[in-house]
Amino acid sequence: MLDALIDYGLFTAKTLTLLALLGVFVALVLRARHQGGHEVDGGRLEITNLNDRYEDMADGLKRATLPPKAYKRWAKAEQKAHKARAKAETAERPRLFVLDFHGDLLASEVSGLRETVSALLQEAGEGDEVLVRLDNAGGAVHEHGLGASQLLRIRRRGIALTVAVDRVAASGGYLMACVAERIVAAPFAIIGSIGVVAQLPNFHRWLQHQGIDFELHTAGDHKRTLTLFGENTEAGRAKLREHLEETHQLFKGFIREYRKDLDLDKVATGEYWYGEQALGLGLVDDLSTSDDYLLAARASRDLYRLRWQSKKRPWQRLASGMRALLTRLPAAFAGSPARD
Repeated sequence: MLDALIDYGLFTAKTLTLLALLGVFVALVLRARHQGGHEVDGGRLEITNLNDRYEDMADGLKRATLPPKAYKRWAKAEQKAHKARAKAETAERPRLFVLDFHGDLLASEVSGLRETVSALLQEAGEGDEVLVRLDNAGGAVHEHGLGASQLLRIRRRGIALTVAVDRVAASGGYLMACVAERIVAAPFAIIGSIGVVAQLPNFHRWLQHQGIDFELHTAGDHKRTLTLFGENTEAGRAKLREHLEETHQLFKGFIREYRKDLDLDKVATGEYWYGEQALGLGLVDDLSTSDDYLLAARASRDLYRLRWQSKKRPWQRLASGMRALLTRLPAAFAGSPARD
C-alpha cells in the first residue's frame, strides 16, 4: 500500500511539473505574439580566424606528444619559418569565408544568413571564396527558396561559392545547394529528394461522431483545398495535387538553371542518394568532407568563419528550442533519413 502511495505521489509530482512547464511555455508564446512574434533586437557578426585555430590545435598536439626539448626545437623552427613566410608574402592572400547553415522545416536560420551575406558582400572581392557548410533536410518551399536566394546573392556578385555537405542536403536543402558553382559531399551524405510532399490528418469523421459541426467559409473556389476539420472533396484533392506538381516543376526548373548537365528525369523523382552515388549522377562535383576541404585550403588562403549571433530574449530562445525539437519529430517517426 505504501509503495503504491509513493508511486502515485511521484506520478502526480511529474504530472504537475509537466503541466507547469507547459503553462510557462504557453505564456511565453502568448507574450511573444503580443510583442511582435519572432522579431530579433539586433545582433552581431562573430568572426573566427580558422588558420589560427588550426595552428593552435597543432601546437597543442605537438606540446602534448613531443618531449619538452624536442617541442622547444620544433617551436623555435616554426617561429623562424613563420617569420620567413610573412616576409615572403608581399601581397594579401585570398580569403575563404566559411558560413554554416543548419536547416529545419521553416529554415529558421535564414534571417541570420541574410545578415551574414549582407556583411560579407561589403568586404569579399575578386579571388575570395565562400564555403557554405550545409546541413539541411528540407521543409517549407518558400523559406528554403529564400535561403537559396541569399546564396544566389553571393554567386551573382561574382564570388566563388562552394557548398560542402557532410550529412544531408535533401529537398529544400538541395534547392539551396544547387546554387553553388561546386558541391562537395561526404561519401555517406544524403543528397537529392527532389520532390514535393503535403500531408495532414483529417478529423471530420471524428467530429461527426462527437456531434460537432465544423463550418469553413471561403471566397474563391480554391482558397482552401484540404482542411483539417471539414469534409475534404475529390475536387480539393485534385487541386492540391495540381499545386504540388506545379511546385515540383518550379523546383526542377530552378535546379536545371544551375546544374545544366543533370538528367532531371532520372534524379527528380523524390529519391535520395548517398554521396558516392550522387557523384555518379552529377548531383555533386566531388567527394570530400568540409574538414578536408578547409585543411587543403589553408595553405593558400586565409580562412574566416562568419556567424551571425542574434540577440534573443529568453522567451525567443525557448521558442527556438521548442521549434527545433518539433521539426525533428517527423523525421524520427517517419523512418526515413531525409525529411521533405
